[in-house]
Order: sequence, then structure tokens, then C-alpha cells
Amino acid sequence: MPVQYTSIMEEHQAVRNNVGIFDISHMGQLIVEGTGARAWLNTILTNNIDKLEVGTGQYTFLLNERGGIIDDLIAYRIDEEKFLLVVNASRTDEDFAWLDRHRPKNIDLKNRSADFGGVAIQGPHIAELFHALFGEDVDLPPRNHIVDLEFGGTSVSVARTGYTGEDGVEVFFRASDATKFWNAALEKGKPLCIKPCGLGARDTLRLEMCYPLNGSDLSPERNPIEAGLGFFVDLTKPNFIGRDVLLRMKQSGPREKLVPFRMKEKGPPPRAHYSVFENGERIGEVTSGTLSPSLNWGVGMAYISAPHAKIGAQIDIEIRERKFPATVEKKPLYKKS
Repeated sequence: MPVQYTSIMEEHQAVRNNVGIFDISHMGQLIVEGTGARAWLNTILTNNIDKLEVGTGQYTFLLNERGGIIDDLIAYRIDEEKFLLVVNASRTDEDFAWLDRHRPKNIDLKNRSADFGGVAIQGPHIAELFHALFGEDVDLPPRNHIVDLEFGGTSVSVARTGYTGEDGVEVFFRASDATKFWNAALEKGKPLCIKPCGLGARDTLRLEMCYPLNGSDLSPERNPIEAGLGFFVDLTKPNFIGRDVLLRMKQSGPREKLVPFRMKEKGPPPRAHYSVFENGERIGEVTSGTLSPSLNWGVGMAYISAPHAKIGAQIDIEIRERKFPATVEKKPLYKKS
């Protein structure tokens, strides 16, 4: 996926106002199956796999023994004891090795990433495009559900998920069908002003929603409690890797928290690794930052010391040896009118 096809601004606004399509074939796709696959995954992932019915998915984390985030991913239950894990591209090999190292012999693990591709189609006109592609009599799957549908003589999997804050679907297909589906979506989407979108628009869209990016906001040195994502951790489960560390942190509270912020003045946008100050004291560091196309303000996320991580707190971001005022905000930064 390129940084942009036309411009980040055009692609961003296409997703917010019409519909955009992202090539997500770089994402990893792992298959876990076998008797006991559900129970085993519940000892590996933070969210509760028991809550997944066949045909549904959930956001979850793969942790190391210190509670650090190896990866954030979506787990789909596609059969009674068969799961599709859609993982970050840069973590695919590491995820596979970690799962393989911990799996029992009765569990089968496959990396199908090289043989399968995918697209994310996002925007308020998703329903019209979905029906144009699959037929007026085919129902759009409910949120966080995944279904297999026929397309052009082959089978594709359609999940009602996304990473933009807009309604949308993610479609997974064999790599040999990728060009056919991509071209069909662009052709059927012409009346809806569809645009192909790149990494730049993905980043501005997700930041407006305060969705974290692995490798920037999430890392093996950070855990879900610090990242403000404890909702996706079920500490009532008796055993999963990293649970004890998270339980202790939940009880004592994290030393730092990941918070969204908005600049108070027009100026250069915040970027990763810029220092955060309050009353002249350094209290943290920016992990992600950009100029928000929807808000026309600089926005970002930063880990700052917990006592300062309150909504409404006045902070300063150091940009090129100058301090610019900002405010800690409530999630999400962008709200549809």
C-alpha cells in the first residue's frame, strides 16, 4: 500500500464523506484449528474467546510474559474450533513463532498470508457499494460479524470491521482473486465517488479516532492497561500469558497513560518522539501525531505520567525547540455531526 494515490487530504475526505478502499493484503492471516483451539487461544489472547459465536470476531492482544503487547489483532471464529487471526504485517512472523512455540500438538497453526489478500472498504456509502458488489438481496453482515459470500465464481470472506471510525467491511480472498475484486470495487464504486486510499489517510483517519498503531503507540514495552485498552482484557479469565502483570497494574494503577491531545494553536503538527511538558516539567512523549484533515488542527497521542493524564489538562508539546500549547482530550478526537 503506497502512502498516497492522489493526496492524503482527498483520500481522507473520501472515507469520511463517501467511500474509500484500502489494500490490506500486507496484513498477516493466521489459521488456528483443532480440538481445543478455542480453549487454547483463551490462554494466549487477552479478550474472552468464549464470547465468540461462530461467524463473529473481536479485537484482542497477544502479550509476552511481562504483559507487553506483541501484537494487537482481530480474532474471528469461522467454525466451532477454527479461527482466523488477522495480525499486523510487521508482526506476522513473530506472532506465528510465538503461537507455534506455545501451541499443544493437537492444535494446527497455518500462516496463509502469502496466499490470501484483503481490502478494507470504508465510508458512509458502504451499504450501496456492498449491494452493488454482492447483490441487492444479500444482507450486509452485522458489526463484528464475518460471512462467506460468492463473488465472481469464487468465495470471499466479508467482515464488518475497520480502522477508520466509519462504517465499513474488510474482505479477504485468495491472492489470485485480488486484482479482480479490487478492480470490481473501483468500477462499482464510481457513482459513489470511491477513491483508493493509502497509508497516509489510514494514519490520519485512525488518529482522529484514537485507534492505536502497533509499533508507535503499542509495543512489547507497553501493556493494554497503560494504553487505555483494558476493555479488551478479560481479567476474570483464570490464565492467559501476561495476566498476573496486568492484574497487579490494574490494582496499583499505571505510572503512565496513553492520552489523546489537540494543539491549541495553528502551527507545525506534532510528531512521534516529541517531548511533552507541563509547567516546564517533562511529563511524557508523543507516540503519534498529525494534522487532522477533519478538524484542521494538530492532534496526536502521547504517553504521559498518570497524575497529569486528565481530560482537560493543559500541556505543551516541544516542536523544534519551541513549546506549543495543547490540551488532553476525550476519545475520540473526531465525532461525526
